Order: sequence, then C-alpha cells, then structure tokens
Amino acid sequence: MESQADIILHNGCIITMNSKFDLIPMGYVVIKGERIVEIGKGPAPAHMRCGKMIDARGGFVIPGLINCHTHAAMSYMRGLADDLPLMKWLEDFIFPIETKSNGDVIHWGTLLACSEMIRSGVTTFCDMYLFEREVARAAKEAGMRALVGEVLYDFDSPNYGPIENGFRYTLDLIDEWKDDELISIAVEPHATYTCSPGLFEKAMSVCERCQTPMITHLSESAQEVETIKSRYGKSPVFHLDSLGVLGPRLIADHCVQVTEDEIDLLAERGVRVAHNPESNMKLAVGVAPVSDMLRRGLTVGLGTDGCASNNNLNMFGEMDSAAKIHKVISGDPTAMDAQTVFAMATIRAAETLGLGDTTGSLEPGKLADMVILDINRPHLTPAYQPYSLLVYAANGSEVTHSIIHGRIVMEDGRLTTIDEGRVMAKVREIGSKSLDFLNNINKKGFLKEL
Repeated sequence: MESQADIILHNGCIITMNSKFDLIPMGYVVIKGERIVEIGKGPAPAHMRCGKMIDARGGFVIPGLINCHTHAAMSYMRGLADDLPLMKWLEDFIFPIETKSNGDVIHWGTLLACSEMIRSGVTTFCDMYLFEREVARAAKEAGMRALVGEVLYDFDSPNYGPIENGFRYTLDLIDEWKDDELISIAVEPHATYTCSPGLFEKAMSVCERCQTPMITHLSESAQEVETIKSRYGKSPVFHLDSLGVLGPRLIADHCVQVTEDEIDLLAERGVRVAHNPESNMKLAVGVAPVSDMLRRGLTVGLGTDGCASNNNLNMFGEMDSAAKIHKVISGDPTAMDAQTVFAMATIRAAETLGLGDTTGSLEPGKLADMVILDINRPHLTPAYQPYSLLVYAANGSEVTHSIIHGRIVMEDGRLTTIDEGRVMAKVREIGSKSLDFLNNINKKGFLKEL
C-alpha cells in the first residue's frame, strides 16, 4: 500500500542540525501536514505518493533560519538616520518618528520585512515594537512563525498611551494568540533606562502568570551601563537580578557591555541571549563577548535588530559578520567556527526563543520549517564544506524555496503569500511622509530622498 505525504523534497544535501549535526549528501525530506515525517538517504521512496514533489537540484536543504531579535516594521526607516551614536539616534530620530506611527504603518512595514526575510531564508523571527497586533497579523498573513510583544515604556506610547494600558494590551495579545500555530506572545519591557523597577517587576509577574517569555534590551552600550549605575548603584545585569528578572524566562538582547561575573550570573540564572553583531558595529557600542558566553554554557542565538540600525534583515550576512568579528577581537582564527555560527542561526536560535523542541533542525516529528538553496552559483563553487559555504560565501539570494509549518511560502523565488509590488508601493508612500516629518522637526533639512 502506498504511503501518503503532502510534500517531498528530494535530490538535495540535507543539513539536519540535529544533535549529531548529521549531513546527508544526497537525500530527501517527507512532509505530512505541518510536520516532517521522514528523512532519508538516496532518492525519495518509490512507494510514497505525495501532493507535491520539489527537486532541490543538488542544492542544500537547511532548517529555516531564525532571526532572534527584530523590530520588523522599522523596515520603513531603513537608511533614514544613519551614522549616529545610539542615544542620539534614538532620542533625535527614532523616538520622534515613532510618535507618528500607527497600525497601518506597522502592518505594511512588517509585511515588507517578512518579504525580505522569507527571500533570504528566514522562517521565524522574534519582534519587539509598537502596534504589535499588526506585527502579528502581518506575520500570520505572510505565513511566518513569530514570537512578538508590545514594547513597554515608562513614558506614554503612541499605541496604548500610559503604561497601565500597555499591560492590558499585552494581556489581550496573549489571550488573542494563545492557540495560534504560528504566533506566540512575549512580555517586552524596552530596557533598564526606559523602564522603572516597578514596570519590570509587574512584567515578570505577568510572564509567570501567563507562562510567557520576557524580552528586553540589556547592557547594549557603555552609556547605558553608566546611566543605570548612577541611577540604581548597580549595572543593568545586577539591577535586573535584584528585581528577580534574571531567569530562564528572560531573553536578553545584545549583552554587549557585560563582565565575566555578569556572564557567570546570566548563565547561572538560565538567561538566553540574542546577539546582534552588525547593529552593534554600526552603532559602535562594542562587540558582545559571545565566545565567553558559549564557554560558560549560555544559549545564544543570532539576530539582525531592526533595519534602522542594521540596515537589513539578512541572516546570512549576520552569520558572516558574527564569525569574523569574534576572530578579530580574540586574535584567534578558530574562534566562532562556521558550524557553531550556523547553529546560532538555526537550532541554538530556536532554543534561545524557547522553540527548540519544535523547530530549528530537520528531524522527524519537528515542524516543517525549511528552505532550499541553489548552490549552482559561481560564488558557491566548489562546495567543499557546507557550513563554511553557508556562513562565509552564501548571501541569501540563493534561496529558492521556503516552507513554513508545512506550507510553501516561496516557490522558485516567487512569494506565494505576499504581493511584493503592493507592499513596496505602500512603504514608499510611508517613507515619503516620514521624511517630510523629520525635515520639519530638523531645521537643517539635510535629509533627502533619492
């Protein structure tokens, strides 16, 4: 009797990222419903019937990449405020323009980000921003997996106003999306310098009551560390520990300016870290000591941060940067080898977001989140070592197919869930209005649109 499957990917090099990091030079993946049911060597089984056969044409079949830290909708701010220090960038440009944002802006900006991410192999992202109901809606529309949360501040938000409304909004999100197969909700205080101790304590109580993760920016810059030391007499890490926030529920973004003692404490408390090397380089805040974090057993995943501080959402570029910058600062060419870095964009990223049991690797029983790369390209020839090729040579343009939760969201380079032309036109309109606004508040008028 013939077996039934929905999709079979065959004739590809399967890079599993399972516990043994098994590589299958030529094999197949069988998908039924939303899950992987079989992975094997050689051609697809002749007895197995399926609705869709996809020929990988000798390319790589890899787990979908996972972007551990984004502000997806900030794609509409790409290139708007570059080459500035972090706090000037935030206070003079980002915070002002965000006062004029609304749900429509966030929805279209997120759809643009989803288009960019799907095209470059990302199947899951973790988001912190405003109007996150629209981020969740856009991710769902695009067919992407996402962990999202409304950013919480001490000051009024352009979305919810005072903070008490922010907590109500967050609780509504948790309730609204609690049974969704793609969208999960986190509680997300912005940072120690924008959130009071009471806000963090209340946020953690919500996390514990609703069994959700907490996400916050932590020790991103030296200025932040000095500000918190002067305000509370402790560094940001020790400050959060004194509030009972450090723990296995916390995903800490950046952790650039952390000491060895703080790394030990983060590891002891089971905190997970999202490393964003390109954003950290661009804002000149430093390089997170990720090699030390890994040696101490911390779970670390890679993220891009938002397009206003990166200026892209390309995880292939992020992997390349992560591998090279840590070699430079350590003086050790063996630091952050390609397999380790690729894991930080796949299975370790999934573990960072608390999704390691369901995605991040290609294994029977896991969700069918995967992409195909065409390696028949000059810059990927010859293909000696897959991890090396993926981290140091691939750039994301090689992605031909993307499957998320068993659904084909890109086939032969064509997105099946997003009308890219319409999305780009909408975001161009938003960009023009944003430019006018900033030029009105910036009397120098030096901002220009090409």
